[in-house]
Amino acid sequence: MANILIAEDEERISRFIQKGLRASGFTTTVVEDGARALDYAASGEFDLLILDVGLPGMDGFKVLSVLRSTGSALPVIMCTARDSVEDTVHGLDKGADDYLAKPFRFQELLARVKARLRNSAPATVEDELHYGTLSLDVGKRYAVIGDEQIELSAREFSIVRVFLENPGQVLSRGQLLSRVWGYDFDGASNVVDVYVRYLRNKLGAERFITVRGVGYRLAEI
Repeated sequence: MANILIAEDEERISRFIQKGLRASGFTTTVVEDGARALDYAASGEFDLLILDVGLPGMDGFKVLSVLRSTGSALPVIMCTARDSVEDTVHGLDKGADDYLAKPFRFQELLARVKARLRNSAPATVEDELHYGTLSLDVGKRYAVIGDEQIELSAREFSIVRVFLENPGQVLSRGQLLSRVWGYDFDGASNVVDVYVRYLRNKLGAERFITVRGVGYRLAEI
């Protein structure tokens, strides 16, 4: 069973998470500050990190940023009392795989842990997806248009992959949230729109067509 690192400085919350995960068969380790969270996460001994934003010494955003700068692909679920769209997007853009606002039910956290562990299985390096002039190297995790190689964040890559796996189809915001984030955000959330805007800037505005009142469609160009 997976080995999970819990970085949380509130003992009541860390006990709550640890008790539930151990009852579900996971091995857990708890750390209470940012420096130890980074050291443990970078050790290669863990399969997933549950990371609180408000850690002493080094906050969760900084821990995540440094961790990703080392090339670590460790799945990270951020837990925080901050639940604004801006904070959510900031965390995801730093490389988080999921974002959970406190207070939360343990079953919701457990579902996200299982989803992230399923999605962290390594891709086959030969896999490529194509639609029109856009290609996605699944193993190396970058996009190609013509002769240009385009670097994508982890979240951007996941969204492009969903579009390429459903070529020409209109995908609702709810479908994209479910496929990429593994759960449903509040229907008023504009996180999907924010990431589509990022992708339009990188891959071309004309490539992502807005279907008013529904969602988005990838154009074959």
